[in-house]
Amino acid sequence: NEVAQELVYKQYYHLSIAVDTEAGLMVPVIRDANTKSLLNLSEELQDIAQKARARSLGVADLQGGTFTISNLGGLGVGGFTPLVNAPQVGILGIGKGDKKLYLDKKTVKEKLVMPLALSYDHRVIDGANGARFLKEVVDYLEQFPEKSLKESL
Repeated sequence: NEVAQELVYKQYYHLSIAVDTEAGLMVPVIRDANTKSLLNLSEELQDIAQKARARSLGVADLQGGTFTISNLGGLGVGGFTPLVNAPQVGILGIGKGDKKLYLDKKTVKEKLVMPLALSYDHRVIDGANGARFLKEVVDYLEQFPEKSLKESL
């Protein structure tokens, strides 16, 4: 709360998702995302994205987010720097994945690599904790779908 100059801790996770529409970028909110399975989140994401593109979202659908995910990979963008939308505390930027060669025990292998960027409010999130969070996201993505689907469904 900028006016009161105090930090307000929310007891929920309302996830804002950036959606590209003909009218420009819209960022609807999935409420209580932490209580939903991966399947439920996927269904709700499809629903709110469709509403955003049809311009049928209400004001309440665009308010109350605590963290945003923005994926510019579908637009062909690689790495980018996402900007935090206050009063949110962070945003995860996802870029276009590309196949890259890497060396694994003297053997050249191919791997899909997707650039991720995490921006956050340093008044709320310690940089090391931000890095740990991003590493955990990477670990889940690298194990997807095996680990994520089993835990989420």
